[in-house]
Amino acid sequence: MGFVLLALGLVLIAEGLVYALAPSLVERLLEMLRMLSEEQRRNAGLAALALGLILVWLAFLLGF
Repeated sequence: MGFVLLALGLVLIAEGLVYALAPSLVERLLEMLRMLSEEQRRNAGLAALALGLILVWLAFLLGF
């Protein structure tokens, strides 16, 4: 359970930093996402999911 809380906390820190340091960049990114088709957004989400799983697997192999 502690690992899940740690992971969630790290995600919230990263998200919070983006919104705090570059809110206009977030607005532009959302505009760009609106221009993508649903299929493109889905594929980007699946790619992010796969990358996240790979990173967690590598961290597990390294003993973190």
